[in-house]
Amino acid sequence: QVQLVESGGGLVQAGGSLRLSCAASGRSFSTYAMAWFRQAPGKEREFVAGINWSGANIYYADSVKGRFTISRDNAKNTVYLQMNSLKPEDTAVHYCAARPLSVDWSGNEYRAWGQGTQVTVFS
Repeated sequence: QVQLVESGGGLVQAGGSLRLSCAASGRSFSTYAMAWFRQAPGKEREFVAGINWSGANIYYADSVKGRFTISRDNAKNTVYLQMNSLKPEDTAVHYCAARPLSVDWSGNEYRAWGQGTQVTVFS
C-alpha cells in the first residue's frame, strides 16, 4: 500500500506560479500511475494531470494544458505539478492519487489519495 502527502499549495496572485509535490511512502511507487485532481467549492472533482508508471505517457486537462507540467522522480518517490500562469479559476484543493500502472481520468480505481493542498489564486 502507498501513502501520499501533498505540499506546496498556497496563496498566489494571478499569473504567478506554484509547484506542488506529492511524496509517497510504501512499496512499489514506480509501479503506480500518478495523477493530480482538484475540487473547488461547490464543484465536482476534476482531473488535472496524470503520468503513467514509467513517465512515458502524460495527460492534461484542456483547462491546464500549456500552463501545468506533471513530472515524477521514482528515485525520490515523488510526483510534482508545476503550475504556471495561474488563474483565479485554478483555485481549489488539489489532490494527488496513485493507481496501478495507468491513468484514469474519472478517478476510478485509485488505490491511494493524499489529504489535499489548497491553492488559492487572487486577481
